[in-house]
Amino acid sequence: MRFIENNSALALDDIDLRLLRMLQVNSNLTTKELAAKVNLSTTPVFERVKKLEKAGYIKNYIAVLDAEKLNKGLMVFCNVTLKAHTRAIGNQFVKDIVSLEEVVECYNISGDYDFLLKIMVKDMKAYQNFVLNHLGGVKNIGSAQSTFVMGEIKNSYAIPI
Repeated sequence: MRFIENNSALALDDIDLRLLRMLQVNSNLTTKELAAKVNLSTTPVFERVKKLEKAGYIKNYIAVLDAEKLNKGLMVFCNVTLKAHTRAIGNQFVKDIVSLEEVVECYNISGDYDFLLKIMVKDMKAYQNFVLNHLGGVKNIGSAQSTFVMGEIKNSYAIPI
């Protein structure tokens, strides 16, 4: 039996890891379906999943939507550099970015840029409007460089475990 130790008090065994892998692929699996796949009865599987949720291994259950069908088919990655690097400027930038619904992901990164934004909009005209009327209004941006996604090759929310 393999165990993974980490900073929390919970040690994960092979069954826990299998449950996490399965739920990453399909969070709609019922306790009965999970139990059948790991050869346990439903009660211990239910208890294990609740334990994983309580310990924070499972943060949330979501539905992955089709951006094209929802008219948000243009994905843009935007590298942002701030004019200055103070705590106040960084905190204000984060506050401003979090409020922009077009920004679906934001990462503080190392290297030539300070932040990487993932932006989803309808089309190029909508992106231009976003840059001019929303991103352009965010204070202390020194520069921004946009990269447009032409095709999605691999997109996985799963963490390799």
